[in-house]
Amino acid sequence: MAEPLNNEALATLFTAARTHNGWQDKPVTDAQLTEIYQLLRMGPTSANCSPARFLFVRSAEGKEQLRPTLSSGNLEKTMSAPVTAIVAWDPQFYDALPTLFPHGDARSWFTSSAELAEETAFRNSSLQAAYLITACRALGLDTGPMSGFDRAKVDAAFFADNGWKSNLLINIGYGDVSKVYGRLPRLDFADACVLG
Repeated sequence: MAEPLNNEALATLFTAARTHNGWQDKPVTDAQLTEIYQLLRMGPTSANCSPARFLFVRSAEGKEQLRPTLSSGNLEKTMSAPVTAIVAWDPQFYDALPTLFPHGDARSWFTSSAELAEETAFRNSSLQAAYLITACRALGLDTGPMSGFDRAKVDAAFFADNGWKSNLLINIGYGDVSKVYGRLPRLDFADACVLG
């Protein structure tokens, strides 16, 4: 059994980590993005379905394509971020299940129910987005997840050819600590949890 992480590691991943709204002028490399993906892909998903797909928007052209999809509150921080990950899900994620889950015919679970397929894809791509945030933090990068964007516009601009569906956006880079908001409160255990 694994040993618990020390307080420094817990601070990096959770207790001292923050959502960033401003960014240093410092690039994120292709090698870093590859390393992030290599980590996040190891997180568990239902039947190892791995429905998330990641588009890392880095170029000026890509950012301009993203601009009209963003809410006003997310515009400046997204345009200045070195990378904006569009976390999406593949509606045909189940086509990879014979490889990803060879223990049984998991593909048929989803081809027989479009509702179940969509629910599974959305839920598990959200889970994989959380793994992306954690992987970034573990590798020394900061993140700023967002849901203030027009999904239909993002899908039309970036996924018209492959049919992926956007879930959320995550800015990635080296955060500018001068633009971090004060720590907001969290719900106490008694307010959010029930022991059954």
